[in-house]
Amino acid sequence: MEAVRFATLDLSGTYKAVFDAAVPHATQTPTRPRSFKHATSQLEECRRRAQQELLGHRGRKGDPLFRARRLLATAHERLDDRGNEKLAGLLEASDPKGEVRMSWLAREPVREICSHGDADVALTFVDELFSDMTGTDMPPEVRSLGRALRRWRLEIAAWHKARPRPRKWCTS
Repeated sequence: MEAVRFATLDLSGTYKAVFDAAVPHATQTPTRPRSFKHATSQLEECRRRAQQELLGHRGRKGDPLFRARRLLATAHERLDDRGNEKLAGLLEASDPKGEVRMSWLAREPVREICSHGDADVALTFVDELFSDMTGTDMPPEVRSLGRALRRWRLEIAAWHKARPRPRKWCTS
C-alpha cells in the first residue's frame, strides 16, 4: 500500500473517512471530477424545486420544465440554434425567477475545471467559481455547489497533478 500515491474516489464523507484510515499517505482525487456530476444533480434539484413551487406538483409530460430536462442536461456548445431556442422558450414559460437558468449557467463552467492542464490554474478557477456561486442572489442549489467545490478544491487540484493532460470526457 505504500506505493499508492494517488487514489480516485467518490468524495462523500464516508468514503473519505475510510480512505483516510486505510491509505493515509495517498492523495485523494475525485472520480471523473465528481464536481461535474454534482453540478448536474444540483441543476436537476433546482429544476424539480422550481417545478414544485410554480405548479405545486411533480413534473408531468406537458410541463415546460419537465420537457426541458434533456436540454438542460446537454452541454451548451452541443445545442444547435433550434435547441437553444427551444430551451429559452421552455425556461421563459416556466422559470419566472430565472433560478433554473442560473443553475444551468453555473453548471457550464464546472465542466471546464478539468480542461485546465495546471493544478494551480484549476485551483484559482475553483476559488473564483466558489466566489461567484455563493452570492445571496444565487439559488440555494448553486450556493450548495459552490460550497462543495470549495470543500473539494485540494482534491480537484490533486486530480490535475495525477492526470496532467485534459481528458476527452471533460468536453461532454
